[in-house]
Amino acid sequence: MYESTLLAERIKSYTKQKKVTLKSLFEECGLGRNTMAHLTAGKSIAHDSLAKIADYLDCSVDYLLGRTDNPEINR
Repeated sequence: MYESTLLAERIKSYTKQKKVTLKSLFEECGLGRNTMAHLTAGKSIAHDSLAKIADYLDCSVDYLLGRTDNPEINR
């Protein structure tokens, strides 16, 4: 089982690394402002929303989920 709190931390960390604000990330992905609050509260996120975030950040979903420490996408 995946921890949504870990997902939230990965998203926060990687947006800082990419010099992207959470606000712009969520706006560009069409997600609500409360998305991060929901994740840190332990709620899950839809798979298509997770894919949008990964695409926007140009990283793998596996990286965001904590399944790998390599953010690169296998192409």
